[in-house]
Amino acid sequence: MKTSKLSKAMLYVATALILAFAMPATASSEHQIDTDKILVTIILKHQQDKNLSELQVKMDENRFWQSFPPGDMEIDSWYVVMGLGQVITLKVHPKDVRRLNLAVEKSAWGIFNTEFYPSYEFKKIAASIKAEKLAADK
Repeated sequence: MKTSKLSKAMLYVATALILAFAMPATASSEHQIDTDKILVTIILKHQQDKNLSELQVKMDENRFWQSFPPGDMEIDSWYVVMGLGQVITLKVHPKDVRRLNLAVEKSAWGIFNTEFYPSYEFKKIAASIKAEKLAADK
């Protein structure tokens, strides 16, 4: 039951992302995202009922390192957060979200509890808005 709820949630997320990228932006045209990729942050929470040796054995059994992430997906960052697990940010085409989800399901389940957070790059847009607001205040 839990698996089907997660699969449905991932399907909803993927659909929303595809629709969001397919629809024209409602913000002003000078604030456009200049990439066709999204960022997906994945949190792999260590299952704390297993020690590191047990986790590594399970990772080898699941072929984690051979499967995750799929080779054509760009790793933006990968951190180990003590007491939590691993936090990985990938740059992914929206059409590849399903493949990423399957790679996690096949290689990380039974080792980690997983969370997915799709997002988009906002740094340049925020800088542009800030510059506009500062200029308007002068």
